[in-house]
Amino acid sequence: MMDLKKVLHAIPVQQVVGNLEEVEVHSLCFDSRRVELGSLFIAVRGVQTDGHLFVDKAITSGARAIIVEELPAETLDSVAYILVADSAYALGVASANFYGNPSEQLKLVGVTGTNGKTTVATLLFQLFSDLGYHVGLLSTVQNQIAARIIPATHTTPDPIQLNKLLRDMVDDGCDYAFMEVSSHAVVQERIAGLVFAGAIFTNITHDHLDFHKTFDNYIKAKKKFFDDLDAHAFAITNADDRNGQVMLQNTVAHRKSYGLRTGADFKAKVIESHFDGMLMSIDGKEVWVKLIGDFNAYNLLAVYAAAILLEQETVKVLTALSTLKGAEGRFETMKSASGVFGIVDYAHTPDAVENVLKTISSLRRPEQKIITVLGCGGDRDKTKRPEMAEAALRYSDRFVITSDNPRTEDPYQIIKDIEAGVGADQKAKTLSIADRKEAIRTAYQLANPGDIILVAGKGHEKYQDVNGVKHHFDDKEILENTFNEK
Repeated sequence: MMDLKKVLHAIPVQQVVGNLEEVEVHSLCFDSRRVELGSLFIAVRGVQTDGHLFVDKAITSGARAIIVEELPAETLDSVAYILVADSAYALGVASANFYGNPSEQLKLVGVTGTNGKTTVATLLFQLFSDLGYHVGLLSTVQNQIAARIIPATHTTPDPIQLNKLLRDMVDDGCDYAFMEVSSHAVVQERIAGLVFAGAIFTNITHDHLDFHKTFDNYIKAKKKFFDDLDAHAFAITNADDRNGQVMLQNTVAHRKSYGLRTGADFKAKVIESHFDGMLMSIDGKEVWVKLIGDFNAYNLLAVYAAAILLEQETVKVLTALSTLKGAEGRFETMKSASGVFGIVDYAHTPDAVENVLKTISSLRRPEQKIITVLGCGGDRDKTKRPEMAEAALRYSDRFVITSDNPRTEDPYQIIKDIEAGVGADQKAKTLSIADRKEAIRTAYQLANPGDIILVAGKGHEKYQDVNGVKHHFDDKEILENTFNEK
């Protein structure tokens, strides 16, 4: 419970109708179905619906204060109405205030980019845990407070959930928290009111244009995260990404960069690569790591840079790096009794698919074939679908197009969209099988001992979303079961 005036601290209020005095806020809600007696209801204009349509319902359910962008035609004397320009921003700040601004009481580092967010955040969580700290994690795969795992529903939770989790981390004694910051979260002000100790940019490639509409909007969404940092924070960018420096253009944070090719503050190179790991040189010091591929070299270098900027000892950081494991569903490998290799990876953008396949291709022997199985999610950016096929076919000997999470779209139409990227000379090595389980089994039937099957797109997910219903489906489980059948 908190005094309403304290909840409204630092929110630009345009007008107040009613009396703010002696109003105690028992809970925050932006979903009218969750309103209870004493709630502050924030009417947010969302993608699917407008919270302003449910103001009356919220009051009937017990809300005694309402934040709106537009005052209702009629107001009640028993309710305080707070007019703001942006209720989504107000929700973020109010949530931070209500939970005692927990992000100020630990060191919070955000990771943004198209690919690598989950891996970098997870590796940072592992690293700082290994260094002896109490640590929190907010990621696509799962949220975690030290050893306690909390299932994740979104890459970045809504502001109320987010600040509640951060408060739990602080109360549990966490020194650090590492979180993924999605472009959606930035635009929707889910991180408003948070204080970040640092921000990391991994890369930016073609994705989420169904939401952002243009690539320029997508870049601006990522950049806004850095623009909003304060002068006490650090901002780390990938110097090898052509939009990396754009992220730092207007930030007042301490600017740093990392890279494998371009001159940067933190430098690394891959000396040797094998299926079980790689030898890297990081700032002139050699270290063997369990992850593989240039994309993971970037991830590890970003982690190293953040750790050093968080004032950790170099030798201890490099020692800990050598023990780290990747996030679930990120380049997870297995091998059948017959010698077929399987790799499950979350790659769901053209660039991510190409990066994973380039890594596999660089490690395989000439006689080993690469068989790729992937699809594209429904109700998402359609323009990347043919590009996914083009990326897969550049490195694959056989390509099996299948379903991902079709959601409300016809899976056969999604497959047709992907097939548009298959050239006339590539059709002979391409199959289309809508049933994802059958597609994985077919890939195994096509494989000879030593061949490599990449199942891409879903990674850690344990479901397949069909018409709003999530059916149990686990790529890793299906692949392992398939390996055991033959």
